[in-house]
Amino acid sequence: MKEKITTSKIINMKKAGKKITMLTAYDYPTAKILDESNIDIILVGDSLANVVLGYENTLPVTVEEMLHHLKAVRRGVKRSLLVIDMPFGSYHVSPEEGFKSALRFVKEGGAEAVKTEGDIYKETMHMMIKAGIPVMGHLGFTPQLVNQIGGYKVQGKTKEDADVLVKAAKDLEKLGVFSIILEMVPASVSRRITKAVKIPVIGIGAGPFCDGQVLVTHDMVGLYGGTVPKFVKQYADLGKKMKEAISTYIWEVHTGKFPTKKESF
Repeated sequence: MKEKITTSKIINMKKAGKKITMLTAYDYPTAKILDESNIDIILVGDSLANVVLGYENTLPVTVEEMLHHLKAVRRGVKRSLLVIDMPFGSYHVSPEEGFKSALRFVKEGGAEAVKTEGDIYKETMHMMIKAGIPVMGHLGFTPQLVNQIGGYKVQGKTKEDADVLVKAAKDLEKLGVFSIILEMVPASVSRRITKAVKIPVIGIGAGPFCDGQVLVTHDMVGLYGGTVPKFVKQYADLGKKMKEAISTYIWEVHTGKFPTKKESF
């Protein structure tokens, strides 16, 4: 069996100058494929809301929905580090409520780390870390604040805003997070932040200078019919291939070409 990826191994990858790879999964078969492909980190992202459950944004997804999908993903993961997003509302009311949600993800769902957005819920994050739950931070564009931000906008474009992001990253490092997701910031800013902290910085729409990269799997293989962000590279169009396969199936059933003697008992 291949060596299990842990949070300490992720930290050591930065020290060794080895790039970190990370993708999302929301079900058993996808998780199994990612794990067997040797992805370093699998994220059960709150992007589940958009790409699987059909919500307009990430805000409506609940702890129960996230937990349901986490359990399915857990069954497909042997090697990769398994991280889950703390969904909107699960850690915003009080540190105690946030801790209870994180505890459920670890105890019931088998998560090996949780991810929170922003740097204002430090007491909640500290409580998790103190109890032995690894925490991944998330700075830059934070989807759970999309209404407050006013849309999907690049963050840190001015020197003042960039300085705020650098300080926030340093604060999260001091708090004890094992890594930081950096979303939709200029490449020059992500370079500053990556150099400013000793923990790994994993980018999404943050340029090539981060310690690793993360994408939503459904975006990068063409399984999500929505708008594909500028920072996504599509490595395949599985949605198109599925439609072709389904059209062929329909045609063969209509014309009597399926099933044949080969598919019959």
